[in-house]
Amino acid sequence: MVRRQSDSIPRIELTDERRARLLGTIRSQAEEIFDEPVSDFRAQALLDLFLREIGPSVYNQGVRDASAFMQEKLTDLEAEVYEPER
Repeated sequence: MVRRQSDSIPRIELTDERRARLLGTIRSQAEEIFDEPVSDFRAQALLDLFLREIGPSVYNQGVRDASAFMQEKLTDLEAEVYEPER
């Protein structure tokens, strides 16, 4: 059986504190923007959806950005310490 991405467990783990803060943000934003209260159950479902569907793209972009930054620094380091050979 082929597992789809949406069937897999998200690799992005949140601390209890961060999860609680994000759930609060989802609930308050839903009420502010849509004038609609959101239950804890629905907020958790939305957060899980975001982590599953959007999280990997955001995570991968962060990895690419960090890799490019480190590569740039390594290039700078090579230029700084390079000794010309005779």
